[in-house]
Amino acid sequence: MPEIISAIHQLRQTLPSGGSDLPVGLVPTMGALHDGHARLIQLARQECGTVVVSIFVNQLQFDRRDDFNGYPRDLDRDVEVAFRQGADIVFAPSTEEVYPQPPVCKIDVGSLGEHLCGRFRPGHFAGVATVVMKLLQIVQPGRAYFGEKDAQQLAIIRRLVADFNVPVAIVGVPTVREPDGLALSSRNRRLNPANRPLALALYRALDTVRQRIASGETDPDVLRALAATEVPTEPSVTLEYLEVVDPSDLQPVARVEGPVLVAGALWVNGVRLIDNVHCE
Repeated sequence: MPEIISAIHQLRQTLPSGGSDLPVGLVPTMGALHDGHARLIQLARQECGTVVVSIFVNQLQFDRRDDFNGYPRDLDRDVEVAFRQGADIVFAPSTEEVYPQPPVCKIDVGSLGEHLCGRFRPGHFAGVATVVMKLLQIVQPGRAYFGEKDAQQLAIIRRLVADFNVPVAIVGVPTVREPDGLALSSRNRRLNPANRPLALALYRALDTVRQRIASGETDPDVLRALAATEVPTEPSVTLEYLEVVDPSDLQPVARVEGPVLVAGALWVNGVRLIDNVHCE
C-alpha cells in the first residue's frame, strides 16, 4: 500500500532494514511532477525493490525569494503522479523537518559551481548539494535518480558522493522533451501560449552548436556566436549564457578536442529555462 510520510523517523521505520536483493531507490524532486519525473520513477521501479519519491521545495537553493514563493506546489497531484508511476513511498517533509534549525554546515561545491548556472545563481549549488546529502543520509538508498537536463547538478552530485564515500549509485536519466524539442521542466507551466514558441530558441541554439561540432568546428567563440543567431531579438527573450565545458569538471574548454557539454540558460518573459546537449 503506497504511503505518504512527512517525518524522518517514520520514514526510517518504514523502509526495509536489509535482507532484500533489490535496493531502495530514491527520486528526489521539488514537486510539480511532469513526464520527465515520471521517467525517473519508472526506471527506479524497474531497478529497485522500494521506490521513494521525495517532494521538498528546498529554500536553500533559491537565490531569489520571489522564485521560491512562485515555485508551483500541488502535493495532491504530485502524490497521484508518483504512485501512478510506481512509487511505494512519497516523502513530503516540512521545512522544519528537514532544517529543524538554520543549517550552519553546508556543502562547498568549489570550482564545479563557478560556471554555467552557478555563475548567475550564487549559493544555488551549495543549497542543492546540502539538501541532496541530507536526503541521501535520511533515506540511505542504493540508487538515486536524477535527470540529465540538470547537467551541472548531476555532475556536482556525482562528485559529492565520490568525495564523501556515500554508498549510492547515481543514475542519470536522459532529458525528456516535447515533440518540438523543448525540454520538460516544472517551469514550463509558467509560459503562456504566446511565449511558448519563443522558449524553443534555446534548444535550437544548442542543436546548432551540436551540428557544427559534428561538422568539425572547434572554436567555442564561433560556436557561441552561431548559437546567438538562434535567439529572437525580442525584449522578453534574453540568452543568459551558453558555454562549452568539459563534462566532468565543468570548466570552459579553449578548443573542442573531445567530448563536451554545451549548456545554456534562456529567460523568456521572466521565466528562466535551462537545457544542454552532450557532444562526442
